[in-house]
Amino acid sequence: MNNTTMFAADRTTHLKIVALSLLASIAVIATAMMAHTAASDGVRVRAEAPAVKVGRPYLTSRADTAVIR
Repeated sequence: MNNTTMFAADRTTHLKIVALSLLASIAVIATAMMAHTAASDGVRVRAEAPAVKVGRPYLTSRADTAVIR
């Protein structure tokens, strides 16, 4: 039994790989569904903070480092 490469592996090895990937994907989907925190009663979240407006862009520079030559 030579299961060192994907091309030389037998049928049961391929079946094990497919089954393991299926179980892993189901676990990821189940975790994502349990972590979902949407409100189920139809309540929507509204933002109450004022809008922040951007001012004019400006360039700053600072050269406090000593130049060693």
